[in-house]
Amino acid sequence: MRLHRLSITAFGPFGATQEVDFDALSSAGLFLLHGPTGAGKTSVLDAVCFALYGAVPGARQSPGASLRSDHAPADLPTEVQLELTVGGRRLEVTRSPAQPRPKKRGDGFTMEKAQSRLRGYDPERGWQALSKSHQEIGEELTQLIGMSRDQFCQVVLLPQGDFARFLRADAEARGKLLGRLFDTRRFAAVEDRLAELRRSAEAKVAAADERILALAQRTAQAAGPVGAEATPITARPGEPGLAEAVLEWAAIARSTARERLDIAHGVVTAAEGRQRAARHALDAERERDRLQQRYEETRRRSAALEERRPEHDRCQEQLERARKADRVAPALDLREEAERAHRRAADDLDRARAQLPPDLADAGPDQLTELERRFRQELGGLESARRAEARSAEIDGERDRLERESRADDATVRDADAWLAGWDTVHAGLRERIATAQEAATRAEQLAGLLAPARRRLDAARRREALAAEAETAREALAEARERALGAHETWLGLRERRLRDIAAELAAGLVDGAPCTVCGSAEHPAPATEGDGHVDRATEEAALTAHRRAEEVRTRAEQALGLVRERHAAAAAEARDAEPSAAVEAEAAMEAGAGAGAGAETEAGAEFDAGAKAEAGDGAEIDAGAETAAGAGAKSHPGPSVGELRDLVERLTAEHAEAHRLAAGTHAAREALDAAEREHLQRLELRQEAERRAAARTSRREALDREQAVLRDELAVVRGESGSVAAYAERLTRRVALLAEAAEAVRAEQDADRRRKEADGRLSDAAFRAGFDTPEAAAATLLDAAAQRELQHRIDAWQAEAAAVADRRGERDAREAAEQPPAQPAAAQREFETAERLLREASSARAAAEERCAELVRLSRQAADEVRRLGPVRQEYERIARLAGLAAGTSADNERKMRLESYVLAARLEQVAAAATARLRQMSSGRYTLVHSDARTGGRRAGLGLHVVDAWTGSERDTATLSGGETFFASLALALGLADVVTEEAGGVRLDTLFIDEGFGSLDDQTLDEVLDVLDSLRERDRSVGIVSHVADLRRRIPVRLEVVKERQGSSVRHRLA
Repeated sequence: MRLHRLSITAFGPFGATQEVDFDALSSAGLFLLHGPTGAGKTSVLDAVCFALYGAVPGARQSPGASLRSDHAPADLPTEVQLELTVGGRRLEVTRSPAQPRPKKRGDGFTMEKAQSRLRGYDPERGWQALSKSHQEIGEELTQLIGMSRDQFCQVVLLPQGDFARFLRADAEARGKLLGRLFDTRRFAAVEDRLAELRRSAEAKVAAADERILALAQRTAQAAGPVGAEATPITARPGEPGLAEAVLEWAAIARSTARERLDIAHGVVTAAEGRQRAARHALDAERERDRLQQRYEETRRRSAALEERRPEHDRCQEQLERARKADRVAPALDLREEAERAHRRAADDLDRARAQLPPDLADAGPDQLTELERRFRQELGGLESARRAEARSAEIDGERDRLERESRADDATVRDADAWLAGWDTVHAGLRERIATAQEAATRAEQLAGLLAPARRRLDAARRREALAAEAETAREALAEARERALGAHETWLGLRERRLRDIAAELAAGLVDGAPCTVCGSAEHPAPATEGDGHVDRATEEAALTAHRRAEEVRTRAEQALGLVRERHAAAAAEARDAEPSAAVEAEAAMEAGAGAGAGAETEAGAEFDAGAKAEAGDGAEIDAGAETAAGAGAKSHPGPSVGELRDLVERLTAEHAEAHRLAAGTHAAREALDAAEREHLQRLELRQEAERRAAARTSRREALDREQAVLRDELAVVRGESGSVAAYAERLTRRVALLAEAAEAVRAEQDADRRRKEADGRLSDAAFRAGFDTPEAAAATLLDAAAQRELQHRIDAWQAEAAAVADRRGERDAREAAEQPPAQPAAAQREFETAERLLREASSARAAAEERCAELVRLSRQAADEVRRLGPVRQEYERIARLAGLAAGTSADNERKMRLESYVLAARLEQVAAAATARLRQMSSGRYTLVHSDARTGGRRAGLGLHVVDAWTGSERDTATLSGGETFFASLALALGLADVVTEEAGGVRLDTLFIDEGFGSLDDQTLDEVLDVLDSLRERDRSVGIVSHVADLRRRIPVRLEVVKERQGSSVRHRLA
């Protein structure tokens, strides 16, 4: 990695933009970064770190710390830009931290987010943007550099005092730093993983022991009193004998439970025999008690039956008389029906006579029928008058309809007159709309023809500007190639001239004693020429000639590339400059035909076809006159329009074309609107004419109806009389006819009902006599309905059935024999049986509990045995993992030095660092000191990361804390350089071409300072450049190339001091 250029703006103490040219500073290999305390020397390194990683080193990146300079004006943003080469790629990274900026509107500030930009340099296309993402840029740079920010700050920047602390640090602090630099997190992760596996395996073993103990507790609960006889389990979880103790205790509990089960079987057998005997005795007592109760019940039922005998006889007699009266019932029903019919007929007659006039209240049916006939004849004579009255009503309705039609036609005529009054204006407006749309369509076609050439000229102008930039780049490349070719030519000529001056020495080198000289021919060579200082041989001259020819080829290719770019630029300029006169004329015509804004745009377009832009000045000023083409000369004499002018033209033409196209799109709609308006105009005229014709016809019809209605009214006035209408008069006659007919029918119905009632009375008397009753009333008194007769029959049948049942039970012999025995005692037998049942249940429950206890103990014992078998592999795995975890953590007896795995790896890295540092420390200390790694334990701590120094003068090995201040500095510097080499190799061999060392040189004497500077200067052999950050005055004399940081009131600035 090599740094080229650093730009710092409003960063730290720098209030303005400062540029640092690392290429110029690195040319000497060693340069000094100096300045007064607080000027900002370290801030330059902070800017490098911020550009690469987006953060500054160490505590300067504390929360709340601002990177913005207090000296900078409010409108100047903080920004750091670094150009570097890393991984074979030329990159430029620009970063800005989060910072306040003035609001664009109003007063105050707003917080602007942090920004990052990454660009890459392509020799053919120049700088190309790669990314603006913080994350992408950070990942890309970290991958290319191969180091984290901590590693970079420790290896490349070599910060103030850190390596002195590292040299004297204890093993723990040294381990933390080495862990960050060499990223040994994977080894620490291995330790953590092994510890986690150990804890997991230990938890599994403990869980298995807990399950075995839980099974033991459940076994004890299942064993009950049996378990109390066994020896209790005293082993705890994790103890080796726990599983065997549980299994032994379970075996004893199972044996005891089986003995208890055998005893329970014998008790159940005895209880079952006693229960069977008690059951037989109870059944016998219950049967004797049942027979005695049955005998007593039969005796009670016989006495009750004799008591109900009189009631049985009465019911039988009442049922016989009711069955005789049933023969008279039809006659009774007929008499009652005739009586009811007569009453209804008399009521109807009374109501009918009440509606008749008083003179007809006593009239007979014949008189009433005669009056009805006369009224019906009069009602039939009113039919003609009804039709006349109905026709008069129809005429009234027709007159109303004619009046409504008249009003509707009047409204139609008024509406048509109002619409037709504005017809001329509407018609003219629609025709004008069609004409405007047609003109817009013509203008759109014209503008479409102008738009395509304008767009082509805009594209050509853009190519012209891009090619102008390429031409500038090509001119610079040609100038550089010419300079190189000229330098190579001069170098070759100089070497050739020097070789020709010393050609005699070159020829003399080929002389052989006795052989003739190729120049003079003499075989004697008394004083052959010798080579002087700076002699040039043939190979050197030919190498310079080859370099000159290659440079000439590069120059020729650069001239060809510039010529090609110029030709393309001239073609693009000609295409952008060319105007089409016909198109311009059409544009002028279209603009004159259009409205105000469109006409102005077209006029400007025509002007821009003839206008010119500024020519590309100096396109061929740096090349030969032969490179100037005729097209280039034409471009200078007739410059074309600029991109902005052509873009404005295209935008105006596009807007005009869109507006014209929009207006033209309304042509069809305007024509349809005109056709619709013309159709409506004809319809309005027709409607008005039809309304006028209907009005004339209605007048004639209305006069005819008036004449017809006058005749009908005279005729109806004679017929209606006092009635309001013929219909009212006819309705009154109809009511009279209906009343007379109803009254005559009621008289006839009453007379017929009275006759049928008398006939029913005679039939009833004959039926009662034949049934054996003196009067019909006596027969009616003995009648019973079907339900009452069924109830009497049910009582009789029940008494007879009870008598038969009692007679049957009196003949039972076993009941009589049981009655002669002493009274039964079923309660005592029941108590005896219940006692036997209870004893049997208790014995059965005890046996079931014993069986269940045995089964449960067997099941739990099997589970415990299974758990013990499963625990074996788990315990073996735990012991294996525990040994590994103890070995990696340094707590195992197998780990003699008690070193953790990460410390062991870091110790190997520390050995490499000590070896690399010793190579430089010996030179700095004149071969006296050597750094060695020590794995000895100190103060009861773990071993592994000790660092000692071996003194060659005394032969002793001692702690680095015993070194003096100057010795500590150059030992720390050697350690830092050695660590940088090892970290570089660890990062994949990334070259670190730029290195900074911050302070510490003030503690060295002159001799040691010279030796240290010699070591640093030797780094140039590996093409490294070293920057020393110090304010020691003596270094300014020793190091000619310097970057000075000057502290000023308005902010610090940098100055380059080059040799």
